[in-house]
Amino acid sequence: MNEQMISRRQFIGSGGFSLGAIAAGSLLASESGDASSAIEASLPHFAPKAKRVIFLTQSGGPSQIELFDHKPQLGKLAGTELPDSVRQGQRLTGMTKNQKQLILPSVAKFRRHGRCGAMVGEWLPHLGAIADEVCFVKSMVTDQINHAPAMTKFLTGHQLVGRPSFGCWASYGLGSENKNLPDYVVMLSRMQRGSDQPLYDHYWGSGFLPSEHQGVKLRSARDPVLYLKDPDGFPRELRREMLDALGSLNGKHFEATADPEIESRIEQYEMAFRMQASVPELTDLSDEPGSVFDMYGPDSRRPGSYAANCILARRMAQRGVRFIQLFHPDWDHHSRLSSWCVSRCMDTDQASAALVLDLKRHGLLDDTLVIWGGEFGRGVAGQGDWQSPNAGRDHHPRCFTVWMAGAGIKPGFSYGATDDFSYNVVENPVHVHDLHATALHLLGIDHQRFTHRHQGLDFRLTGVEPARVVNELIV
Repeated sequence: MNEQMISRRQFIGSGGFSLGAIAAGSLLASESGDASSAIEASLPHFAPKAKRVIFLTQSGGPSQIELFDHKPQLGKLAGTELPDSVRQGQRLTGMTKNQKQLILPSVAKFRRHGRCGAMVGEWLPHLGAIADEVCFVKSMVTDQINHAPAMTKFLTGHQLVGRPSFGCWASYGLGSENKNLPDYVVMLSRMQRGSDQPLYDHYWGSGFLPSEHQGVKLRSARDPVLYLKDPDGFPRELRREMLDALGSLNGKHFEATADPEIESRIEQYEMAFRMQASVPELTDLSDEPGSVFDMYGPDSRRPGSYAANCILARRMAQRGVRFIQLFHPDWDHHSRLSSWCVSRCMDTDQASAALVLDLKRHGLLDDTLVIWGGEFGRGVAGQGDWQSPNAGRDHHPRCFTVWMAGAGIKPGFSYGATDDFSYNVVENPVHVHDLHATALHLLGIDHQRFTHRHQGLDFRLTGVEPARVVNELIV
C-alpha cells in the first residue's frame, strides 16, 4: 500500500504533472523571466532622453490653489457660492456634499519667479528660486476622487489593486545599470508626527509582473532592508555556499514545474547577497560634505526624513538605480490648511529644489527625469467654515498640478490652464495616462508597444483608453 502511494506521488510529481508543465511551459514563459529578458533585449524602442526616474510622490493631494495655480480674482468672490455652471454636477465626497460650496480664496500669496515668470505660492520659496529649471503641468486630470483608488491609478494606471506600478514597468522593461542594487527602490518619509494616511505596498507592487521587479523598500532603521543582514557568526563564504546549493535545488524545481516565480526567487536571493555589500555603502552619508546637508536643509541630518531621502535619491542616481520613488504623506488638508499645508511645504520644498540643483551639479539632470506630485488636487470651496483658520479643502480630481525637471523636459515652462476657479481644465488637459506615456517616451519606450500578456490579455501601463505623449513638454 505504501509503495503504491509513493508510486502515485512519483507519477504526479515527475510524470503526470510534468506533462502539464510541458504544455504550460510555453505559456508561462511569456509571463516569466524569459519574457522579461526578451523585453529588456528589445528596449528601448528609440534613443532615450532619460536613463532613470526620481518620482517625488506627495501623498494626499497638495493644494494647487495655494501652491501653483494663481487665481487672484477669487478674493472678490470669497464666501459666495460656487456657480452651478462651474461645478457642472461633478461628484463631491461625503465630507462636503451636504454643505454649501462657499469659495475660499488662496490663503497663500503668490510671487513671480525667474526669467520664465512662473507664479509660485509663498510657501515654496526654494522651488520658486529654481522655476527656470522646472516645467509646471497645471492641467492634470484624474477620474478618482478618493485617496486609495486615485493614488493606485496615479502609480499603476488603474484604480483597482493588482496592476504593476510605474517603477515595476520600468524595471521590467529596462532593468538596471547597477546589478548590485535593485532596479526599483522606494523610500517613505519618517514623519516627526504620526500620519493617519496609509501607504499601501501595492503602490510599488509588481502585480502580475515577476515579483523581482517590485519596489524594494529602504528603511531608515539600523537595517535599511529587513532580513538582509546575516546572523552573527554566519560567515559570508557560508552564505555563498548556501545560496549556490539553494539555487541548484530551485533550478531543478523550475525545470520540473516551469513556475516563473521560482526564477524570480533565485534572482531575489542573489540580489540580496549583493545588497549586503552595496546597501551599507549607499546609506552611509558620512562621506557627504557639510555643504550638501546645508543645501538640503537642517532636516537632512535626520535619518528617514524627506530631505535625507532626497540625498539618498541622488546617490542612487549616481549608482545607476533605474527608478527611485520617495513617498511623503500628510498632504490631506481637510482642515487647518494654513498651518498643515505650510508644514508639508517646509518638509519638502528646500530638499526638492536642492535635489534638482544637486543632480545638475553632478551632471545627472540631463538624463534623470524628476516628477513631483500627488494623486489629485483640492477644491476651491472651503471645507468647514471658510472664514475660520481651521478651514480646509476637499479632494478635487478635475484639475491639479505636477512639476517635472530634467531629461528632455522643457525648463522654465508652464503647460495647461484651468478656469477662474481652478475647478476645470480649459486648456491642454493631461490625463494620468498621458503623464505615464510621456515619462515612458522619455525612457525610450513606446507605451503602445510596451505590453505584458497576462491571462490571455495584453496589458500596458497606459491601459486601453486613449493616451498621448505630451510632446509640448519635451525639448
